[in-house]
Amino acid sequence: MSLSAIFTEAYNFFRNHISQLAALTVPILFIQVGIQLWLGMEMANADLENPQFGALHMAAVMALLLVFSLLIASLTLFMEIRSQGNEANTALILKTSLSFVPPLLLAGVFSGLAILAPVMMFAAFGPLWLVGLIISIYIFARLAYVNFMVVVERLTPLEAIKGSFKFSSAITFKTLVVLMLYIPLSLIGGMLSSLAQDVGFPLQLIVEVFIAFISLFVNVVLFRLYMVSRPKVEEQA
Repeated sequence: MSLSAIFTEAYNFFRNHISQLAALTVPILFIQVGIQLWLGMEMANADLENPQFGALHMAAVMALLLVFSLLIASLTLFMEIRSQGNEANTALILKTSLSFVPPLLLAGVFSGLAILAPVMMFAAFGPLWLVGLIISIYIFARLAYVNFMVVVERLTPLEAIKGSFKFSSAITFKTLVVLMLYIPLSLIGGMLSSLAQDVGFPLQLIVEVFIAFISLFVNVVLFRLYMVSRPKVEEQA
């Protein structure tokens, strides 16, 4: 299936289920974005010569990772259920998603380390950091399906990482194109957030939650690409 067809189907899915998606994800996004903004303000107000990172900040980071894992689990379960033509109950999805939080958290940590490692290693060699960045982006594309492997395929974190790397080999370019959607979304989100920040925290929170919700469209496109590519991979296996 062509990328244009995948984008069209993902857009139709997002549009047709936007109210259900909002009911499921927006409450979680308010918590996630609220924690992010608080951590951002703490870092902005920190003493650069003697920064203090206490237990409260550690707890906030851990809570952020848990909330994000819950968000991804809930969104993936919703897409899986609806793609099978079944009705999705918000409360039941949230309850079921809790069991996926630990493996998603571990998979996210391992994937994040694998993605960041090249750019951090090459940063020690000056201009070569750009090579590391390119490698990191490539690894990011190859591991973009880890969450689906955990939730849909019911794989362990390490199996999900291996599975995503193998699965994405034939669709790496398409995956990169989809992930590039984050660039304009981030630029627009940053601009709107800066404008809202001048008004006050409540508006900034609402604006960033809105941008985060719209950004979930990237996950929808990735899931559609994943679903149409699964049979091909299974046949090869």
